[in-house]
Amino acid sequence: MSDRRVLVVRGNREFLVEPGATQETDLGVLEIPEDVEPGTVLETHLDEEFEVRRLRGPDLFDHLERTGAPMMPRDIGLVIGHTGVASGDRVLDAGTGTGVLSAYLGRLGVDVTTYEQDPEFAEVARENMDLAGVSETVDVRTGDIVEELDDIDGPFDLITLDTGDAAAVVERAPELLASGGFVATYTPFVESARDCTGAAREAGLSEIETLETIQRQMDFDDRGSRPSTAGVGHTGYLTFARFLPRFE
Repeated sequence: MSDRRVLVVRGNREFLVEPGATQETDLGVLEIPEDVEPGTVLETHLDEEFEVRRLRGPDLFDHLERTGAPMMPRDIGLVIGHTGVASGDRVLDAGTGTGVLSAYLGRLGVDVTTYEQDPEFAEVARENMDLAGVSETVDVRTGDIVEELDDIDGPFDLITLDTGDAAAVVERAPELLASGGFVATYTPFVESARDCTGAAREAGLSEIETLETIQRQMDFDDRGSRPSTAGVGHTGYLTFARFLPRFE
């Protein structure tokens, strides 16, 4: 059974709670009913109100237990939008980490098999998938995907990679992808993106491109409007390629 925890929210106060639990806040103590439903309003013992909300994707990004730097929502959105991955598709993923990407895909109805080399990270990812409510659609496996490739049963509609040896998997993408399927790699350094591009070419993949993901917030005040000067918003490089076999 998936985790049933909900959020109780008031302004910038936000607590992830289990039904039947007690939550202490600076505005008093909240008693969470066993049958609590999103959309209801609860009061502390000091008569202060909190709204109950169900977890959504951005909430998961904030509340999943971290085992490293997770993929940012804007990168996940680009992967989803660029590949069109949808309910009923099969995804092979590697470099699970916190599991944010797997959680997002699982909540779309995608069947995900994801590999994480670190056993402790893999166990945390399984707990996170339970919190996200996708334990039945996301299979977190412990292991090195490169070493497991011969035993992986395809075909997959999408391969997503956030690993240092992503290029080695891209080389074998035609063995794993369904016709028309995509591979998407996330790399923090451009040299790795270059390696993935080269591997995609050698493998005969099509529609190969690398995109740098940069996002800037806008500032609006009485003086005018302009992009925020708080950082450049760079996260990494996404390389996409597609398996389009030619018919003989």
